[in-house]
Amino acid sequence: MSKPIPFNRPLLTGRERAYLAEAMAGAELSGNGPFTSRCQDWLECTTGSARVLLTTSCTAALEMCALLLGLAPGDEVIMPSFTFVTSASAFALRGAVPVFVDINPATQNLDPEGVAAAITAKTRAVLAVHYAGVACDMAALLALAERHGLKLVEDAAQGIEARWRGRALGSIGDLGALSFHESKNLHCGEGGALLVNRPELIPQAEILWEKGTNRQQFFRGEVDIYTWLELGSSFQPSELNAAFLLGQLEEATAVTAERLALWRRYHRALEPLERAGQLVRPHVPNEATPNGHIYYVILPSREARTKAIGELKASGIQAFFHYVPLHASPAGRRFGRAADGMTATARAGERLLRLPLWRGMTDEPERVAGALARSLGVA
Repeated sequence: MSKPIPFNRPLLTGRERAYLAEAMAGAELSGNGPFTSRCQDWLECTTGSARVLLTTSCTAALEMCALLLGLAPGDEVIMPSFTFVTSASAFALRGAVPVFVDINPATQNLDPEGVAAAITAKTRAVLAVHYAGVACDMAALLALAERHGLKLVEDAAQGIEARWRGRALGSIGDLGALSFHESKNLHCGEGGALLVNRPELIPQAEILWEKGTNRQQFFRGEVDIYTWLELGSSFQPSELNAAFLLGQLEEATAVTAERLALWRRYHRALEPLERAGQLVRPHVPNEATPNGHIYYVILPSREARTKAIGELKASGIQAFFHYVPLHASPAGRRFGRAADGMTATARAGERLLRLPLWRGMTDEPERVAGALARSLGVA
């Protein structure tokens, strides 16, 4: 039997151990130390965001977004249903109502027409989730936000090093959130970042990040008293997480290039199956520069996907479906509401299949494509 192919193999660049040792030798292990600053400087330089704050997770960054938006119970936030649960729960925690709309079946990203139809007098924000590291239609979403006086937040959990019209995902809306979870292109086990793109929001963001205090301003000599000002929380990761992450960030260009090369190999290998009508490959709009985070296919039916997962597993290949649409979940029905016609969302939930993709693959993309063809009865 051929060597098993795991779905993901967490990245190690070789620099992490030295940076962890340096952090431990420096005896600054809690948050907001020198490695945190180096990561934030790197991210600000790379994304062009006005201020970046490392967080314990992308979830934490989204919860900070909800606080920065000043959401009140009953306020509405429009978002896709085909996304991770914390895209919605971060806002529901503040009493806001997630309003789920359909996705574009070509990209699995938020459909701007659905957003426009869902806007009400209670709408306060739109959450753009960049699925698989491919940008949403940001031109349309920015125009809608401006026309209706809404805030635009980017859930760029999967979007590190991906761009829209040359701009880093997460840096385009009012606020953005990145993930550095083990499953992402660059990671520190668990981690994230808040991107603050409106300078006027920076002081409040720093207060929230410092547990509701003015500690940052106090250390810069801007205030005389260090005190509690408003609600915040423990959003900062430790210096150990930041040290590990720095070793990853410094390899970002090479990692992204390798992942994109693997993505393209999948795309070439699966072209015959798409021509034969057996699946649909991902679509990347001209304005989007992807990062090779996920390679997925849309299969003809739920049954075809279940069969493919089982047969790939029997060949030692891990492949998985993705989100169960939030609008159909118990919590989604309790805390949010759905727009009509969630057809593309249901299709993705039933038919989308993610294939293994990680740095260090050799012949794996072609082997996976061949096994998938066999499961579909083509080879």
